[in-house]
Amino acid sequence: MTFRKSPRLPQFEYRGTYAYSVTLVTTLRRPLFTDTALVAGSLHHLGIAAGKYGFDVIAYCFMPDHLHLLVTGDEWSSLNDFMRHFKQLTGYYYKQETGEKLWQTSYWDRIARAEDDLEDVARYIWGNPVRAGLVTDYRDYAASGPRPMLELI
Repeated sequence: MTFRKSPRLPQFEYRGTYAYSVTLVTTLRRPLFTDTALVAGSLHHLGIAAGKYGFDVIAYCFMPDHLHLLVTGDEWSSLNDFMRHFKQLTGYYYKQETGEKLWQTSYWDRIARAEDDLEDVARYIWGNPVRAGLVTDYRDYAASGPRPMLELI
């Protein structure tokens, strides 16, 4: 029997006023987020989970086979609870529609350091479709946002 090593830092609680860059990957890296209805439903559930666990979504980008997020928490926020709830909500509704699993197990995160500029992190997230050759201007990629933030930066 083999055990998969958790990508979480063992001595960190993932709770409080931190900023996180998170990447979630679809099962078998299938390009599921080319479906605009799935993106819209996932955004709806992202808002529900973020609200419930005290997170602000600073930036997101639904690439065809993965999702990038930049979120900040309040003093009571738990990244682990937020991610678990978001993946449960989206996974449940996707499975009801298709009978298939939406997400790979777990997710990857990076805790932003005090010296990290969150605008730079957001620009990096929004630049993914440009680097992948999907668009030439990050503002043209419909599955990135929040839309008002894209215009400010």
